[in-house]
Parts: sequence; C-alpha cells; structure tokens
Amino acid sequence: MERYICIHGHFYQPPRENPWLERIELQDSAFPYHDWNERITHECYAANGASRMLESDGRITQIVNNYARMSFNFGPTLLSWMETHAPSAYQSVLAADRESQHLFSGHGSALAQVYNHMIMPLANRRDKYTQVRWGIADFHHRFGRLPEGMWLAETAADLETLDILAELGITFTILSPYQAKRVRPVGEKDWVDATGGKIDPTMAYVQRLPSGRTIALFFYDGPISQGVAFEGLLRRGENLANRLVGAFSEERSWPQLVHIATDGETYGHHHRYGDMALAYALHYITSNNLARLTVYGEYLEQHPPQHEVEIIEHTSWSCPHGVERWRSNCGCHSGGHPEWDQQWRAPLRAALDWLRNTLTAPYEKEARRLLKDPWAARDAYLHVILNRSREQAEHFFHQHAARSLTEAEMSTALKLLELQRHAMLMYTSCGWFFDELSGIETVQVIQYAGRVIQLAQEALSTPSPRDSLEEGFVKRLAFAKSNLPEYRDGAHIYELFVKPAMVDLKKVLAHYAVSSFFESYPQAQDDDQPGMAIYCYTVECRDSRMIEAGKVKLTAGWARVSSNITWDAIELSYGVLHFGDHNLTGGVRQYREAEYQEMVREVTEAFWRADLPEVIRLLDKHFLELTYSLRTLFRDEQRKILRRILGASLESAEAAYRQVYENNAPLMRFLADLRIPLPQSFRTAADFVLNMDLRRAFEHEDIEVERIHTILEEVRRGHIELDTTELAHTLKETLEWMEQRMLHNPTDLPLLKRLVIVVELAQSLPFEVDFWDIQNVYYEMQQSVYPSFDERAHQGDETAQGWVHHFLLLGQKLGFRVAES
Repeated sequence: MERYICIHGHFYQPPRENPWLERIELQDSAFPYHDWNERITHECYAANGASRMLESDGRITQIVNNYARMSFNFGPTLLSWMETHAPSAYQSVLAADRESQHLFSGHGSALAQVYNHMIMPLANRRDKYTQVRWGIADFHHRFGRLPEGMWLAETAADLETLDILAELGITFTILSPYQAKRVRPVGEKDWVDATGGKIDPTMAYVQRLPSGRTIALFFYDGPISQGVAFEGLLRRGENLANRLVGAFSEERSWPQLVHIATDGETYGHHHRYGDMALAYALHYITSNNLARLTVYGEYLEQHPPQHEVEIIEHTSWSCPHGVERWRSNCGCHSGGHPEWDQQWRAPLRAALDWLRNTLTAPYEKEARRLLKDPWAARDAYLHVILNRSREQAEHFFHQHAARSLTEAEMSTALKLLELQRHAMLMYTSCGWFFDELSGIETVQVIQYAGRVIQLAQEALSTPSPRDSLEEGFVKRLAFAKSNLPEYRDGAHIYELFVKPAMVDLKKVLAHYAVSSFFESYPQAQDDDQPGMAIYCYTVECRDSRMIEAGKVKLTAGWARVSSNITWDAIELSYGVLHFGDHNLTGGVRQYREAEYQEMVREVTEAFWRADLPEVIRLLDKHFLELTYSLRTLFRDEQRKILRRILGASLESAEAAYRQVYENNAPLMRFLADLRIPLPQSFRTAADFVLNMDLRRAFEHEDIEVERIHTILEEVRRGHIELDTTELAHTLKETLEWMEQRMLHNPTDLPLLKRLVIVVELAQSLPFEVDFWDIQNVYYEMQQSVYPSFDERAHQGDETAQGWVHHFLLLGQKLGFRVAES
C-alpha cells in the first residue's frame, strides 16, 4: 500500500504598510522589533528556512530548510515585504521551491495565493479575476514558474471562484473537510453525503464546474490539523509524526495521502519551536520509512481523482457559519472579549461596497480616455507594482495606453490604477476577522478606503466633490459601532486614525523641512542630481537656508516634491522656526519665485533682530496658516528625533539618579543584607542606573566581563528588576555584529576568542539571549570555512590548530554537536 504525507503551511500576514508611505511604520507592540512583520519573520518565516535538528541531549546536528519538504503558500504582499526587509528569509523560501522540484518529480512545494487575501465568495466577479491574475503573476515573478495550485483566503470558496481558478490554469486548491457536500466515484450516479466533515481526506477529488471545466480539490485532515494548531501536537516532533502515520488505514485500497493544513505561523510564532517539531517530524517519517513525503502537484499527477465532489458554497475553514465572519455578527470571534459583539462587520462591508460601486463607473469613464481597456490594464498593473521603475511603467503604457500620453496623463492613469489597487486592499480579510472595529487590522482597511477617496479626488476629471464622497462613506461608517465607548463608531475612528494619517505632497515637504533641523540634507541640488528619498516620494531641494541664534533656528527653502508611485509632482516652498526643543512651527505653500524671495528676506531680517513674534507673524502671513510641527513627522523619524531631543533631559535625569545611587550604594547593600526592603526612591535609582550600565556594557564589542559580573552581583543583592527584553536584544545585536565580522574575516583569531568569551558570558546571564542568528552564521562557516582550517590543522599548522580549537569551543557553547578539538 502506497502511503504519502503532505504538510501544508499557509504563511500570511495582512498588509500593514501605511497606504500613503508604502512602508510599515513603527509598531511599539512588537518591541523589541520594529513591527509585527519583523517579529513574526524572526519567530517563524526565517526559523522555518533554517530550522534546528537536535539530538536527544538537545545539541544541534543540522540546520534544515523546512519549506523544501512541505507544501506552502506565502501571501504576495508578505513576500513583497520580505524581499526588501528580510532578504535572507525570502531567499530561503525561493531556494526551497527550487530544491523541492528535485525531490518531488519536478513539482514545487510552493502554491500561489489570491493576491491580498480577499474573501472570494464576497468579492465581485471582476475583483475575483484580478485577485487570481495578480496572484499568478506575482508567483511567476518570484518563483520563475507558473503555479499548479492556489490558496484561497480562509479557504473560502464558491463555484464561480473555482471556475475562475480553472479558467486561468490553476489545477487544484485545498479546502476544509467541512466544505464538502457529497461525493461519488467518477462515472457513477448515486451521491454519498459528505457533510459534517465526513469526506475521506486521503485522496484527491474532482469538482465539475458550471462552465464545464473541472478542478481538483484536496480536503485536509481536520482532526490532525486541529491538533497541530490548538492541541499541543507540536510539543514533540515524534508525536506529530506518529499522529500523521496513525491516520493510514489498511482498509483503504488506494494510494493514501494524509495531509494537513494550518496557518504557517503555527510553526514558530503561535507555538515556540514549532518549526523544530516540524523539522523533526519530517525527518522521523523519512528516516524510518513510515511514508513518502509528497506535495499536492506530485500526488495529483501520479494519482488523478477517481471520485468527484460537490462543495458547499460560501464556506470557509474558520467560520462554521460559512463566510458570515466577514459580513455579519455570526458569533465567531477571537475569544478575548466574549461580552463584545461584532455588529460592526455588516455596516463596514456595506460602506466599502458603496465606495467601490460609486467609483466603478467614474473610473471606467476616465480610464477609457487613457487606456485601451481599463480592466485589462488593471489586471496587468501588477507588473508595475512589482517593479516601480520608470522603465517598467513606460513599458506598461506602451502596451495599454489608448494613445501617446503626456506626463500628466500618465500620472492620472497611475492614480486611477492605484485607486483600484487600494479598492481591493480595503477588502483584506483581517479587517473583519477580529473582535473590535478599532483594532489595527480594521483601521488598516479603513485607511485603504481613505486612500481611495483621496485618489478619486485627484484622478477623476468630474468626481463627486471630495467632501461628498467622503461624507457619504463616513455617514455609512457611522452605523458600525465600536465596543469601546471612547471610539464610538466608524465615523469617529475615521477622524481619529485615518484623516491624520493622510499624506499629500505638502506634508512630505513639511516632513523634510522639519527633519532638516536634525538631519544633514544637501543645501541645494541641480536637476541632474538624485533627490532625497522619503519613503515612496522624492524631494529635490532647489534652495535651502538655515540660520541660528543659540538654540533657536530658522530654515526656509523650496523644492520639487514627487511621488514615485503616481508621478505626481509639485514645486513647494517652506519656512519653519525651531525654538530649540520640541516646539517648532512652520508652513508649506506652492512655490512662486518672487513671493518666496520676499518671504526669505522678511523672516530673515526679523530673525536677526531676535523678534521671534514677528517671525511667527510673517510665517503666518506668507503661509496663511502654520500647520506643521513635530507632530507632522512620519512616525519613525518622529521617534528618532524625539530621542535626540530627549537626550539632554535624560542625561540630566541619569545624573540625578546616579548621584542618588552612588551616594547611597553602601547603605542599599546594608539594607539588602538585612533583608529590609529598599525605599522606593532608592530602588528606582538603582533600577535605572544598573540597567543603563548593563545596556551600555553590552553595546560594545570589547565587553568588560568582570565589570558586568560586578553589576550583576549588585542586581542580585539588591533584588533589582532587569529590563531583560531590551538587555537581551542589545547583547544579541552585539553578538551578531561580531559574528558577521567573523564571517567576512574568518582568519581573525583574536575576534574568534572574543566571541567565545562573550557567548560564555551570555549563557551566564539571568535571562535568555537569542543565539539564532549567530548559530546560522556558525553553521554556514562550519560548512564553508571550517574544512580548510581543519585540514591545515591536521597538517600541523599551529595557527590553524588554535583556530579550530576555538571554533569548536564556540560551537559547543552555541549548542552544536561538534567533533573533539
């Protein structure tokens, strides 16, 4: 009896980029990482590309790429982020698909996904086509081949969606066993009821479609998938392997496929070390010849469906009520607040539907002036999204423009297509999945709607007045009620979180002007010089003046500001007065040469007279209203500058705390010896000073080990609470920097010795330091650098012998199984 096992992981994060900046801004809740994408990448996506295989004593024997031996799909928007911000993890995903084709008869382990995780049964037909076409094009761009299978968001399916998949060349998808209605052997008449998860998941099925096409369907094993996701099956890899193998039955006569599907984040993010359990399970299955690992494409080619199936339409894997979780208060929620309701889901979807439908005809009318076929152009626009170069956009217009377009017309066309992109992004499923209207995922989809409204105002020649379009949308949002009194409803959330986030070219220049007090920018640039990149915008400074008197500074200038996405551009002037701390004020307006020169002359004269009220009055006169301040800065730069501004204040605070601590340290030790609690003021000073001293000590490669042990003894005796998260992260970054230096200069024996000492120190600390990245570099050196040193050592080279000794010692301390030195 042939026995096959396939494990599928659905790896996905909702797009988190600011819709106006095309970048994820700082998310404090992800600390010590910049944002949740970065954090989950470390815990899961990177981890599965370099997962540890351990012996029984816990030592690492091998680092393996799980993706090469499993089935997986990644959300296209997530892969786009990884390509830029996590390139090593991204490359491990692509490399795994190439490797898997050698393992699985030419079939890759990667599946495509509908582009931005839209719930397909709730989408209109046109959006369904674009979601599938964009998913296919994105997959082809990254993996260099066409996909065989495609993952549907939340496995939500209807016959129209399956028909579109088949029409566009997709041969299979994966569904929940509870989505099957009835089955029968191919060629037979009588159906057998399969509702309630009764379908046998160990074979492929064929679904006949309204068009006459067919598509293969796989229904994953529900109980085992549930066990992996929620019941602790990943505590031990051997348990997972045995549970999978236990699903085979001698009573079945066909080649059995035992397969499961869960969120990919199960393996490392939801369950720490879940990637290692997966790696061991795969190894255990193959090394003990318990079954043959496969992927869906290979199994389908070798064992075509012998049974047909009919699905229950408008169903999904995460809502027992079908697809109601994404449009009604069906009772599904994440469980954190069972007293809340989700009545807001229906009016949110209704508001977005109204916005999309209201703009469909105007988009079509305006786009037909510029593009041969507005909807074919939208389907092809993914190639511009993947490559934002001017050459790619011009190639796109060569194929799709109705005629030769001017620069302004190409900008308008790009705005129209961006409008359509955001009109799809606003249907990303996570906007409805969770419990509360004011949650970050729901605010994100409302922000996409805000971007749609802005683009409509800019791109449509006869739009509804923006106030009217926005008013109509917000009026409908008001019917979506928050569970939290302070957020009231969708209209209030729009005012709180969407309108302040909106960016135009004036705000980009305001960011540039305000940040110029704290950053070194070119004073002026010629036309042939590259501009200053600010997220997805470019600022080309044409003139800039900066004068100062003590702490007070004044800057004025003008620049050309352009969008790299829509090619929109404008020349603007600015003037900003900085009072020396967090207080500053300024304005931006359209550039006119004579008015600009007059403004510069007047405010400069007033500034040199030290007449600051007059400077403010003149800025107000020339810019009509002063609306820009530190609040204007985009979040990452704002945080960076505030840290600099806070620097002097924090230095004063540190000096005060340090004086209290150092003057009273002997008394504190005496009190600690007597087990008398420290007064709160003493404890606060000690907490601050000792944590600060440790962090600074960890930041330097030349770590003073004895000093650190002395500090830690003070911590122990005083029962001081350490900021373990920040301290561990700081030392981790220092270690990684040292290891990268070692990788690029492997002959540096003093550095290698230092690494051994610092790793040993890290292991002695009263908190855990993450060695994951440094272990990866060590393993790479073990494969590429170590063999030549080992060979030279065996030939009697004393320098090489010393290097090998310390390299193996480092491996032991990092938890590797290494040869005796």
